[in-house]
Amino acid sequence: MRHINATKLILVALVATLSALIYPVWSYADRSGTGQANLDAGTVATQWGPLSALDRDFLVKVRLAGLWELPAGQQAIERAPTQAVRDAGDHLIVGHTDLDKRSRDIAAKLGIELPNQPTAEQQGWLDEMTAAQGTTYQRKFAQLLRSAHGKIFGVIGQVRNTTRNTLIRSLADAANVTVLDHITMLERTGMVDFDAIANEAAGTSTASPTGPPPPGSGVIPSPVPAVPSGGAELTSKPSAAPTEETTADSTAAQ
Repeated sequence: MRHINATKLILVALVATLSALIYPVWSYADRSGTGQANLDAGTVATQWGPLSALDRDFLVKVRLAGLWELPAGQQAIERAPTQAVRDAGDHLIVGHTDLDKRSRDIAAKLGIELPNQPTAEQQGWLDEMTAAQGTTYQRKFAQLLRSAHGKIFGVIGQVRNTTRNTLIRSLADAANVTVLDHITMLERTGMVDFDAIANEAAGTSTASPTGPPPPGSGVIPSPVPAVPSGGAELTSKPSAAPTEETTADSTAAQ
């Protein structure tokens, strides 16, 4: 009898183990803690489409950006000895005045409360610039703002790709244009330390680098041009080529 009971226990254990192994994979997507579950839990319905937690966070980030970058732009116009830095400050003021209005209008429609003060970190950046003088001030201005814009640039792309809300999508479109403009103007100052930005990004990345191997000493075959086939009539224009001014500014910043 004991032998039979032991056999039954073993069989029950084997059945339980097999059941766990063959449990349908699709059912895991519905469990709490998965990406889909987190998306559903953080999303609310609006008349402009679903509004996710990422959407709401992006809206707040746009507002916060204006709360410190706009006064930083004002400070640059008042204090910077070089025209390039003053021009960058001008673009910051104009761009973030527009984005701030957009973010406040959208927040009012969606019923989202926005902050009225920059974060402690952002206020610290403003304090750093205020305490600096001369060339040190200009380099801090260019570096701090270029780094911040580079980080939000990736967030804009993520939001623009994933949002299902038309209001947030329109804000992402506007932010994409504005942030790229600001990045360009800050780099034209010739005071951006690209090595520092690359090293900072590398320090926060956990992914292994991918891509082709480093350049060698041999002759590299020319790639075949990617061109359309057939006789389609095309009306759009390609992106503008870099201007001599842009190339010179980029070289000077190295």
